[in-house]
Amino acid sequence: MEISLVTAFLGGVLALLSPCSALLLPAFFASTIGARLKLLVHGSIFYLGLVLTLVPLGLGLGAVGTLFIDHRQALIVGTSVILILLGLAQMVGLGFDFSEALPGTQRLQQQAHTRKGLVRTFLLGAVSGVAGFCAGPILGAILTLAVAQGSIPQAGLMLAVYGAGMVVPLMILAALWGRIGARSMRFIRGRGFTLFGRELHTTSVLAGALITGVGVLFWTTNGLVAAPSLVPSETQGWLQTLGSSVSGPVADILLILVISGAVLLAWIMNHRRAGRTQDRTEAPQKETLQ
Repeated sequence: MEISLVTAFLGGVLALLSPCSALLLPAFFASTIGARLKLLVHGSIFYLGLVLTLVPLGLGLGAVGTLFIDHRQALIVGTSVILILLGLAQMVGLGFDFSEALPGTQRLQQQAHTRKGLVRTFLLGAVSGVAGFCAGPILGAILTLAVAQGSIPQAGLMLAVYGAGMVVPLMILAALWGRIGARSMRFIRGRGFTLFGRELHTTSVLAGALITGVGVLFWTTNGLVAAPSLVPSETQGWLQTLGSSVSGPVADILLILVISGAVLLAWIMNHRRAGRTQDRTEAPQKETLQ
C-alpha cells in the first residue's frame, strides 16, 4: 500500500476526530443507534454521500496534475511546501472551510438537519467531507497530494480512501457508543492545552505533525518515488499471485455463497433480536393479567 493512501486514510480519521466534527457525531448517531444492520445501511449511505462529493474533486485535481507532469520537479517542490505550511497551520489551530468555496453546500447543510432517515444520512455525508473550519488544512493536504499524483484514477482513489478514513471510525463509534465510558470518550476527543499563550488541541497537533511529516518525506523522496513500500515487494507479489489463482467460476461461486451466508446470518440475528424484544414486551403484560 502506498504511503499516500495511508496518509489519506489517517487524514480522514483525524478529520473526523477533530474538534469541528463534534456536531456531526450526534446527528449521525441519532439515525443509527439501536440496530447493527441499520448502522451498516446508514454507514454505507453516508459513505456514498462522501464519495459523490469528494471523488469528483479528486478526479478534477488529478486531471490538473497531469498538466504539470512535464514539470515534475517544480510540482514536487510546490507540493512539499504547501503540505508543510498546511501542517503547521493545522498544528497551531488555523483553519478554513472548504464548503464556503463550493456552491450549494450551505443549502445542503441546512437540509441535512431538517430531513430524516436515509436522506439526512446521505446529505450529512455529502457535506461532511468538505465542511469543518478546523479540518480544512487536512482536506487541503489530501487534495494537494491528489494533484501531485499526476494520475486521475489515483487521485480519485485517494479521496475515496480519505472518505473511508472518516466512515470506518464513525461506524465503530456508533456501534460502541453505549459502551464507551467517560475516560475513553475523553481519549477519543483529545484535549486542549496552552502553549506559548495559544490554545491548541492534541488531535489538531497530531494531524498537523502527520501532514508536515508527509511534506518533508515528499520532498526528500522525490515525490514518494524513493520512499520505502509499507508492504514488502515479496508480499505484494504473493498477493498478486494469490489473486490471479483464485479467479474464475469457482471463486465467483464461493463469493456468492459467502455473501448469501452473511445476509442469512444478518437476517437470523435480526429475527432473534426482534423475538427477544417481543418476549420482553409480553412479559409485563402476562404479569399484569395474572
